Amino acid sequence: MKGLKNTLFVGFLVAFTLVFAGLNEAKAVDVTTAAAVQTSAVIAAEENTNEATANAAEEKHEEAAAHEGAHEKFNPAEVIKHHVKDAYSWDFFEMDGKAVGFNLPCLVYSPKLGLSCFSYAKIKEHGTEYEGYSIDHLTHKITREDGEKFYDISITKNVVSLLISAFLLLFIFIGVARKYAKNPNSAPTGFQSLLEPLILMIQEDVAKPMLGKKYLKFLPYLLTLFFFIWINNLLGLIPGGANLTGNTSVTAVLAGVTFFCIMAFSNKHYWGHIFAMPGVPKFVLIILTPVEILGIFIKPFALLIRLFANILAGHMIILTVVGLIFITAEMSKGLGIGTAVFSMVFGVFMFSIELLVAFVQAYIFTTLSALFISEAVAEHHHEEAHH
Repeated sequence: MKGLKNTLFVGFLVAFTLVFAGLNEAKAVDVTTAAAVQTSAVIAAEENTNEATANAAEEKHEEAAAHEGAHEKFNPAEVIKHHVKDAYSWDFFEMDGKAVGFNLPCLVYSPKLGLSCFSYAKIKEHGTEYEGYSIDHLTHKITREDGEKFYDISITKNVVSLLISAFLLLFIFIGVARKYAKNPNSAPTGFQSLLEPLILMIQEDVAKPMLGKKYLKFLPYLLTLFFFIWINNLLGLIPGGANLTGNTSVTAVLAGVTFFCIMAFSNKHYWGHIFAMPGVPKFVLIILTPVEILGIFIKPFALLIRLFANILAGHMIILTVVGLIFITAEMSKGLGIGTAVFSMVFGVFMFSIELLVAFVQAYIFTTLSALFISEAVAEHHHEEAHH
């Protein structure tokens, strides 16, 4: 409309010039016509510019929308890693694209800068710095841009979960011990009735057969090991829970304590079998002795990997099955509904299996620890029979 009005105005100006110009009619027509052509060209250029600007804005909007859609697209790998890895915050679920949970305190110590304590919320966003510390967008760990050396001793999600499980162990077993002390001859009640069969199982089926007369010396450690692993396995199955026993740092410490017991309480017969196994030809010892020495370190490493791999695999399977719902829903709504039914049934089945695995892995870790310790503390029966 604007272009039409401008054209009519130019036409009226031309007619007015033809009536009143007199002798300068031809010249006026030429000048006015040139002005009309120039004005029309300017108007056309403005219209083209406005159209190009509108098209560019529309393309930019579409590109931003596409980018936003790609950003919001479900990424199963990121979701699984977020749930199984340690973090500086404890997020339970998401609502409207925002995590619902709480941020944990970050504790970092630098030999030059000293101790710094701050909430993870201050450096949660990538690129945000606080006292020179920020979050690396690749490792999701605290870092310093200036390269200054520091030690990260933050209270992470796994640390909080560890403290919770330790509190539960103390609360449960101190209460049960007090009940036994007050009523030593009465029938068990409450947690006693639940824990007594498990305690007797570790004592009668693990400690005594493996360690013989020395079982009482290691029974407290074996009981602590079993219940600590079992409770943390169960806590990890709670939605939003921490994957503590699926973390190599935790399983490495547990295996390291068993390794320490082996080294601390081993006798000379154990080392005699390691370096010079009786009844074996000397030329065979050239091959056998290095293998036995390597076996000292392979045993705790096997404990570390066994617990970590089984617990982590269970978590990943359940998360993958649930993630299939969102992956297929992006392809087709009907396919997503069908997958949801299958995923729910299979997910419940896998969760039931994981409840069994939580117990079995705690039992296996305890049994293998007792077996490895028994090899180090066992007496030389041949010499005892000879004497």
